[in-house]
Amino acid sequence: MPVGHSHLHAAESQPSASAIATRKRATLLLSAILVPLGVVTLIAMVLLWPSGDRSSLSVANPYATAEGVSFDRGTVREVGEGDCPSSQTTVDAGGTAMTCTIAYTQPTLGGDIIPVEVTPELAKTNAVQAGDEIRYLNLANVMQGGAAPYVFVDFVRSVPIMALAVAYAVVVIAVARWRGLRAMIGLVGALVILAQFILPGLVEGKPPLLLGLVGSVVIMYGVLYFAHGFSARTSTALLGTVFGLGVTAALAAWATDAAHLTGVGDENAYTLVNASDELSISSIILCGLIISGLGVLNDVTITQSSSVWELYELAPNTSARRLFASAMRIGRDHIASTVYTIAFAYAGAALPVLILVSLYDRALIDTLTSGELAEEVVRTLVGSIGLVLAIPLTTLLAVLVVKAVGPRAMGGRHDGTSGGVSPAALATAEAHALAPGERLVALGERRARRAAEPDA
Repeated sequence: MPVGHSHLHAAESQPSASAIATRKRATLLLSAILVPLGVVTLIAMVLLWPSGDRSSLSVANPYATAEGVSFDRGTVREVGEGDCPSSQTTVDAGGTAMTCTIAYTQPTLGGDIIPVEVTPELAKTNAVQAGDEIRYLNLANVMQGGAAPYVFVDFVRSVPIMALAVAYAVVVIAVARWRGLRAMIGLVGALVILAQFILPGLVEGKPPLLLGLVGSVVIMYGVLYFAHGFSARTSTALLGTVFGLGVTAALAAWATDAAHLTGVGDENAYTLVNASDELSISSIILCGLIISGLGVLNDVTITQSSSVWELYELAPNTSARRLFASAMRIGRDHIASTVYTIAFAYAGAALPVLILVSLYDRALIDTLTSGELAEEVVRTLVGSIGLVLAIPLTTLLAVLVVKAVGPRAMGGRHDGTSGGVSPAALATAEAHALAPGERLVALGERRARRAAEPDA
């Protein structure tokens, strides 16, 4: 009897001809949208690909040195206060030497310990300590008594940054395993596109809207499929991401002009403006607005798509309406947390600017719309609108596709559960898919049915 019962359910688990046809139609529909879009994007990328000619660009390299001057490395042995070598000319003229912080440093290439003069701004922080590896400007061969022959330039941070990178890779691979490794490889590919396509294109004056949109779509195609594999849920997330990118690009194009985001208050912007006549700071800001929300947008779309699939696998008989409502409850929580994520990510990165602006005697609205903060405020708002609108669209697409394609692994049981899922897990999933007023009734009815059933 048990054997016959098993064969009966195995036979029932086979998809019908209409179900197979529906799955094929859903797959063809996704392919019909994503394949042409990918081809058009690649063609646009080829047409926009930068030539690499930088002959019209003139940027002074702050690390370039004159003949006889070099950037050297060394290890600080001791830090103390002393007469500034840069005030030797004043002393020779009969004046009094100024006192400054001096890092007595052992050169990496060998030789005697040398006095490296630390800048006053850095000296106030007491950041230079014995044992630190630093980079300093060696002027000993060109300066004769009138200035400091050794001047602090920067810290050597290779070891701590590499240690953090290794720790990051180990943690990601340990938790996410091969998918985490693929995600990191995809990140490297995304950085290559940014460095080889988007940045040189901006330098050569390519259209910033197309440049940012094409580059972002290519990155998302590569990252999503490489990290998550070729599947209906990944394709659904990609469609939602492309929609979010389109909304973000449209809003960014409008906001850059309407809010007059010129970027002229930034020192780096001044350098770029003077470097080439083809460079437009507004174009760079526009492209930056599109790229800045790329990571968060990818996060919310793949999460929503996966949520729909997981909910459906636990409760395959759930209606499309209830499945959408259940997934949107997850999406609303994600929206709420993402709003904080974007806002606090900026606040943490721009604390010095925020502190400085807060000290000005200005009204709050004037502060938020000032040149110092306007760009970041617009970036936060534009990116947030794009990702918030992408969540319901991605959820709707995922529900429609999962209903057509079916769950990823339907077992040989049709007693109200999917294969490998306990009745308790299914009850929980279905309860969350119901409206709040229906949950207790549904759970009570299910428990009553289980209590009335005879033991197997």
